[in-house]
Amino acid sequence: MNYRQWERASEWPLAGSALTFLAIYTWTVLSQPTGTGAQVAEYAIIAIWALFGIDYLVRLALAEQRARWFVRHLHELAVVALPVLRPLRLLRLLTLVSLLQRSIGGALRGRVVTYAVAGTLLLVFVASLAMFDAERAEPAATIKTFPDALWWAIATVTTVGYGDFSPSTATGRFIAVGLMVAGIALLGVVTATLASWLVQKVAEQDDANQTATQQQVAELTSQIAALRIELASRSEGLGTAASTTPNSAGRIDTH
Repeated sequence: MNYRQWERASEWPLAGSALTFLAIYTWTVLSQPTGTGAQVAEYAIIAIWALFGIDYLVRLALAEQRARWFVRHLHELAVVALPVLRPLRLLRLLTLVSLLQRSIGGALRGRVVTYAVAGTLLLVFVASLAMFDAERAEPAATIKTFPDALWWAIATVTTVGYGDFSPSTATGRFIAVGLMVAGIALLGVVTATLASWLVQKVAEQDDANQTATQQQVAELTSQIAALRIELASRSEGLGTAASTTPNSAGRIDTH
């Protein structure tokens, strides 16, 4: 099995594992299970985390240029190696968004918008869970409920930042930094996509105008050519008539 075959074979199992991870993580954060439920959830999260680790190692082994692949996928190594970043593995769910491309076509702009929107929604939800989990036990924290965490995440990712809610723990601030960076990246993607769309529309309009101008020039050229032919034929007719006019003696000069 080569690298591409492994990616195609593992894409949906890993996406399903990521969905399961999201469900378990959401349940543990919102319900705070204890006893057997908490242990089962922890074992399931560890198992899913191990699956992503195995996937990383297999892809590294199958890569044709391992050193280059390793450098280009350092972020995946960090996500697998550092437990604090495990929720970031939920970004693997973006593979599910590829199904939406069938309805939006294969244009690069459509894929960028789709991934940006889906990634942002997922990031806001996961950041809200992580922030709520990090802040609710802190006495001085202002984020005490999940709706408060969700409102904070939306205000942060859109770079509004009302300031009514803010993290007070080191983990919460780390999450906030990541969400701020994601918000700036999102605005950049949206702005670039809009600018690209406007440039395309202007270019299409210019092409249409140029095509219309070329057609008009071609029509004028053909009309001028027809007029020249008509004038030339009339000139020849006038010359022939002049050469056959009778002289004063009543004879016709044939010249």
